Amino acid sequence: MMGNGMGMGWGWLFWLLVLVGIVLVIVVAVKAVGGSVRREGNTSRAEGGRPGRSRARNVLDERYARGELTTEEYRERLTALGENQ
Repeated sequence: MMGNGMGMGWGWLFWLLVLVGIVLVIVVAVKAVGGSVRREGNTSRAEGGRPGRSRARNVLDERYARGELTTEEYRERLTALGENQ
């Protein structure tokens, strides 16, 4: 016989919590591994770029600001990126 049914009620709750815990561990692991990957064009001010600009454009701007590129080189590379001003 099954008894008074209390054991079944708590048993499914326990396994449900175990399942939720496993799912949470998987979600946290995926975010930890995939969190370092940045998508192109998804930049923010916190990253030092302007919203809507590609990472390549931000790097180009930084190099130009540091004086690593001449104005001519900067404009050529902007044209190559297809991001003329």
